[in-house]
Amino acid sequence: MPSFPRMVAIVGYGAYIPFYRIKVEDIARIWGENPKSISNGLGIFEKSVPSIDEDTATIAVEAARRAIKTTKIDAKDIGAIYVGSESHPYAVKPTATIVAEAINATPYMTAADYEFACKAGTAAIQNCMALVKSGMIKYGMAIGSDVAQAAPGDALEYTAAAGGAAYIVGKEGIAEINETVSFTTDTPDFWRREGQPYPGHGERFTGEPAYYRHIKNAANLLMEKMGTKPSDYDYAVFHQPNGKFPRRVAKMLGFSKEQIENGLLCPVIGNTYSGSMLMGLAATLDIAKPGDRIIAVSFGSGAGSDAFDITVTDAIEKYERQNVRKMIEKKKYIDYSIYMKFRGEF
Repeated sequence: MPSFPRMVAIVGYGAYIPFYRIKVEDIARIWGENPKSISNGLGIFEKSVPSIDEDTATIAVEAARRAIKTTKIDAKDIGAIYVGSESHPYAVKPTATIVAEAINATPYMTAADYEFACKAGTAAIQNCMALVKSGMIKYGMAIGSDVAQAAPGDALEYTAAAGGAAYIVGKEGIAEINETVSFTTDTPDFWRREGQPYPGHGERFTGEPAYYRHIKNAANLLMEKMGTKPSDYDYAVFHQPNGKFPRRVAKMLGFSKEQIENGLLCPVIGNTYSGSMLMGLAATLDIAKPGDRIIAVSFGSGAGSDAFDITVTDAIEKYERQNVRKMIEKKKYIDYSIYMKFRGEF
């Protein structure tokens, strides 16, 4: 008979951020905007840019390889790989199988691509949790990876970035996932039809009825279920479409600046979409101590949020952490012309 673990855990994680950056002020000058006004308005100063040979698949592979290396598990023990993204390189051809082959996890496993705007990666974690809990698999890998699209001159161009994080879920690990809940509605604040290169968005509509409503409801539902309050958590991580939204929603919910600061990466790497909250969680796990408690809430336009209550275990002390902040420091700035070349615009 299979065993059914009461709890599941993050066994390990891997993160990847492209080497190149472009400053928000350089984009603003091209379009005749006030650089300081844009930076201050969005709470973002520069963003990561994928090189000409990088895409969602290569980013996912690199994050997955790092997760395997740090956990030191046999990739053949991974029974499921799910890749969440809104920029999969193929319309019909899974990214997940590319990752599985690259880390030598094939062929006795299941794989699939997920889409739900910026929360596809956290939906993948929830499915891995269920499979581990059911006893169907030993380990599951969930990845959030994106090369975000934005039309030249659109407001999204200032924030749309690239990066990803991979999480291995199992019975025991560096952080126990105590509970997860979701809050989902049909709120069309952001969309991209098949065949269209760039997404459309509801601009200010994406704030109150979409981002804030879903983050707040998911977080409150989780805390109600767990019998907790903001002060019970050492760290809080929220989806980061820009530098201001997560700060504001944290304040609305009663979390302090200190609780969210280390996981707030958007001001220096931009919005990595499906990788956003997962990257912030990775940076938080980088500094967390045994016993620390974390609340992490994703958001995906369309719209929904997944919330997680996490407790760091003693195993974190012997774990080879990613040091996401140090990874961010390794960078090279490019100008707008090179940025457009990397995007394949000319």
